[in-house]
Amino acid sequence: MKKVGFKEALPFLLLAALAIAAIFVPSLPTFDDGGKSYVGADIAWVIVAAALVFLMTPGLAFFYGGMVHRKNVISTMIKSVVAAGVVSVIWVAFGFSLCFGDSIGGFIGSPSTFLFFKGVVSGEPWSLAPTIPKGLFSVFQLMFAIITPGLVVGAVAERIRFTSYILFTALFCILVYAPLAHMSWHPDGFLFKMGALDFAGGTVVHISAGCAALAGAIVLKRRKIHIDGGEVPPANVPYVLIGTGLLWFGWFGFNAGSALGANSLAVSAFLTTNTAAAAAGLSWMFFDVIRGKKPSVLGFCIGAVVGLVAITPAAGFVAVPQSIFIGVVAAIISNVVVYYKQKSKLDDTLDVFPCHGVGGMVGMLMTGLFATKTVNGAGADGLFYGNPEFFFTQVKAMLVAVGYSFAVSFIIFKLINFISPLRVSSEEEELGLDATQHNEKYVQGTLLVKTTSENGSYVREVEVLAEKD
Repeated sequence: MKKVGFKEALPFLLLAALAIAAIFVPSLPTFDDGGKSYVGADIAWVIVAAALVFLMTPGLAFFYGGMVHRKNVISTMIKSVVAAGVVSVIWVAFGFSLCFGDSIGGFIGSPSTFLFFKGVVSGEPWSLAPTIPKGLFSVFQLMFAIITPGLVVGAVAERIRFTSYILFTALFCILVYAPLAHMSWHPDGFLFKMGALDFAGGTVVHISAGCAALAGAIVLKRRKIHIDGGEVPPANVPYVLIGTGLLWFGWFGFNAGSALGANSLAVSAFLTTNTAAAAAGLSWMFFDVIRGKKPSVLGFCIGAVVGLVAITPAAGFVAVPQSIFIGVVAAIISNVVVYYKQKSKLDDTLDVFPCHGVGGMVGMLMTGLFATKTVNGAGADGLFYGNPEFFFTQVKAMLVAVGYSFAVSFIIFKLINFISPLRVSSEEEELGLDATQHNEKYVQGTLLVKTTSENGSYVREVEVLAEKD
């Protein structure tokens, strides 16, 4: 057995210390309001919504895993899923408190407010979700915190060390996600008090992850195959299709669940979510066609996800017809950004910044355009409805989120690289991260189809081969 040093043992030691500290936290009874304020239907819906959002994490693993090289499938998928472990433990210890604890200058919550879930399971409901227990509100928010660092994986895939990614997940959750969540969703948060609207995570989830992805791609630099101008064949396109379906399905909990109740606002958010995704998937695919490409599975899937990203901040503030416009425009903009990114030296492996970063920005601006109090009286009227001031508020909030998440994420990646190498060696990159980081291998059958033309007719030869080492 290989002998390990202190650095390798540190993650286990930190987890063990937390586990031991948790023993001494006093046990408190679960919530019971005597039937005074909680609404059973709201509780049931938010429980389901939280489970739907969690389903997006394995969905994201399939989505990303299907697009990388086959020698990096497992390493890419586990990086998305392992965030469920890292973030969940941090969340109970002090992460929820950083996001929703007593405000410190409108920037971050006090870590002591809900330390080890003190007052969460048995306390009063969250002020903006009075019909469900605070513990349920917390677990719903946890699912957002889990998937956010998982989104960054696509930009740094095929070259980042697994242990370095674990450290990034922890630091990102504490230093990037928590402050943005507090600023955007806490009643005393800086962006919240400024009047910025983010219904389900345009700034908190997608802009933060997209800009972190950009920072990571810059710090990690280019893969050898990217420098050589080679193409990476997707390992499994059906995986991408499965992942898209799971993401689309789970996104109904992501957006409609953010109404925090079984009400008409949840129904409206559900409809806008589905409509924007459908319009964006078609928009990306048809836009590819007019540029001379074939309509592709990947094109529709990527476009649908961009539509889901763009509608996220707007889902509970805009009407259903306008969500078609949001989806179509977001897909075209992201498609164009991907095109120019591919001509640059930026190696964002799976286009996380063009899809999630840019998609989130478009969504924030579209909220500023099309938000209406007719849909949500607690929101605002946008520029399209005669309120330019709100549009500029959204622009300012977007710039704050972009600047903060990129700058802090860049520092985090640099810090990790200073502590321990962020990137695998060139030999490990060549062999693949599945084998070198996890001693595991993804194996599947390969279908080879040879097509020839004889006098306008086609002869197809199909041969199934096993993958070779």
